[in-house]
Amino acid sequence: MPNGPLGATRTESPMSFNTLISAEQLATLLADTAANVLVCDCSYDLTNPAAGSASYRHAHIPGAVYVDLERTLSGQKTGRNGRHPLPAPASLAEALSGLGANTDTQLVCYDGAGGMFAARLWWLARWLGHDRVAVLDGGLAAWQAAGQPTEQGDGRTPARADFPVRAPLVATVDYDTVLANVARPTRVVLDARAADRFRGENETLDAVGGHIPNARNRFFRDNLGADGRFKSPERLRAEFSAVAGHTDGSALIAQCGSGVTACHNLLAMEVAGIPGAALYPGSWSEWSSRPGAPIATGSH
Repeated sequence: MPNGPLGATRTESPMSFNTLISAEQLATLLADTAANVLVCDCSYDLTNPAAGSASYRHAHIPGAVYVDLERTLSGQKTGRNGRHPLPAPASLAEALSGLGANTDTQLVCYDGAGGMFAARLWWLARWLGHDRVAVLDGGLAAWQAAGQPTEQGDGRTPARADFPVRAPLVATVDYDTVLANVARPTRVVLDARAADRFRGENETLDAVGGHIPNARNRFFRDNLGADGRFKSPERLRAEFSAVAGHTDGSALIAQCGSGVTACHNLLAMEVAGIPGAALYPGSWSEWSSRPGAPIATGSH
C-alpha cells in the first residue's frame, strides 16, 4: 500500500513515504539521483543474533546499510527494563548520523522476517521526530520477486550527516502506567506475541509465561497476507477493531515480548488509519521481571 504525495516541499523528491513503500516504488526512488534515501537492512534472529549480519552480507539491496537490533536499535539492559530497552535518543541519532541520514532523508527499512525488525526502526525514527520513514512491504523477498538486484559483502561506508533529535511523533507508556491501567482500565493493551505465548505456553524467551491482565492478543503476523505483504487498510482496520473493540488509537497500548514486534502492530494500525497508540517499550520481558506484577494465563 503506497502512501500518496505529502506535498513537494522538499526538492529532492516529490514523494514522501511514512508507512509502507513497495519494491517498485523503492526501485524508482533509488534510480533518482536527486533523491535523498537511505535503505536500512534490519535483518535479525532473536535466537541467533549473528544471523542478521550474515544474512546482510549474503544478499542485500544495493547501497543498503546494516542496522543491528541489539547494537543500534536497543539500549542498555538493567535487568528490570526488558530484553530490548529503547536506546538513548542521542545515541540513536548519532548512529543514524553516522549512516548518512539527515532531516531530509527518506529512510527505508526492511528485513527478511515480514517486517518484524524493520518496524522497530520505523517506530524509533518517528520517536526521534522523523516522519520520512517507511518499511519495504514484503521485505527482501518482495524486492527479489520484483526482479531487482542484490549485492553481497559488507556494504558501503556512508558519508556522515546530521540527524538531530526532534519532538517525538509517537507516544510511550511505562510500567507504572500499564500497572495502573490493570487496576482501572481506561486503555486496551494489545499483545503482539503468538497466541501460545500469550496464554503462557511454550515460553522460551522470558523466565515467566503469561500476559498482562486484561490484555488482548493481536499476533503481529496476522497483519500480513499470504504473500508476506501487509493486508489492505480496510481489512486491518476491521481486524484491529474486532480485537480492541474500537478504533481509537489514543486508547490503545501496544506491547509484545520486548517492544519489537509491538512496533509491527503500531505500523499496521497507522496503515489502517488508527494512529495514536502508545508503545510499552519494556513489554512482557520487563513486566514479568517486576516483583509482584500481576500475571494472567489462558486466552483471556
